Amino acid sequence: MLDLTRLRREAVEAPESGIVAVVNHARGREGIIPMWAGEGDLSTPKFIADAAAQSLSEGETFYTWQRGLPELREALSAYSSRLYGQNLEPERFFVTGSGMHAIQIALMALAGAGDEVVFIGPVWPNFSAAAGLMGASRREVSLDFEAGRWSLDLGKLKAAITDKTRVLFVNTPSNPTGWTADRETLAAILAIAREAGIAVIADEIYARFYYDGPRAPSFHDVMAAHDAILFVNSFSKNWAMTGWRIGWIEASPALGQIVENLIQYSNSGVAAFMQRGAVAAVTRGEDFVENQIARAETARDIFCDILTATNRVELTPPDGAFYAFFKIDGVTDTRAAAFRIVDEAKVAIAPGTAFGPNGAPFFRACFHRRIDEVEAAAHRLAEWIGYQV
Repeated sequence: MLDLTRLRREAVEAPESGIVAVVNHARGREGIIPMWAGEGDLSTPKFIADAAAQSLSEGETFYTWQRGLPELREALSAYSSRLYGQNLEPERFFVTGSGMHAIQIALMALAGAGDEVVFIGPVWPNFSAAAGLMGASRREVSLDFEAGRWSLDLGKLKAAITDKTRVLFVNTPSNPTGWTADRETLAAILAIAREAGIAVIADEIYARFYYDGPRAPSFHDVMAAHDAILFVNSFSKNWAMTGWRIGWIEASPALGQIVENLIQYSNSGVAAFMQRGAVAAVTRGEDFVENQIARAETARDIFCDILTATNRVELTPPDGAFYAFFKIDGVTDTRAAAFRIVDEAKVAIAPGTAFGPNGAPFFRACFHRRIDEVEAAAHRLAEWIGYQV
């Protein structure tokens, strides 16, 4: 057996995913409604899969462009330029092997041993874990939760930044809270980063899953050309491509060779046939995206209405993303309760402990599923809350 002392401390101490723990407990059981992970229930649309299959059938299986196929970078440029009303040239876009890979590349470029990264939480745990694997120390600035609403104390954020801070990570709309920063808040966050001379990693993966307009407010709306912002994004959510593992970074073209090198030394580029599917997604997938958002909004309202009617759940319908992040009156150990809910209610949700200490009193349920499943899951949870707690 390998002596673990031979391994890097950061690798040994990498935390187990509290989300995956529930998945492993529930996977394969009959009758479980899975609301555990951040994905919908729809398979990738046929027009996307067909584009990838055609590429495979034509033998497009060789090494490819490290920064991404020119056709995909041009498609991302056109898509993003429409979305944000700006001219975002193809040279700003770099294709990665998932949104998680995009985060890792951005971190590798910006922070390492001895550096600090600051992030706004509760947040998807993978960012903090990835920063820890880089050897960086992490400081969480927790959102305030009052009367069922989340808000950011800008004073707390500014106070958390030290002379060792290199990166500020901002996820909005947020996984898991649904908190969505308005334009004024984004401008204030950016002003803090400018004053401190630090970079921002902007995770706007859920920008399209916003329920008060065509997209969420973005750093694109408030930034200047010289601002050090790296946007990380993914094909997973908008186009039902979670299993594909393909994403992108948007950043200044001045970083082009650096990002290319980091891609080369990590996964050496994304398979060309997967990128052909991604081209089809961004050029032909707008109707699919809009239908997904409308479906998620309906599911959100149904799920939240049923749970709040119990009078034992603290929950406000989220402004963005597709998660309900809620407290159940009387439940203190959400990890243990999440396993009980699988066993007793046949609904699989993630415990708030998976999202750090500030998320511990909460549960996260992904409501981006078929409406009848969402309704059934909400009724099962309501019954469990009423009779089992």
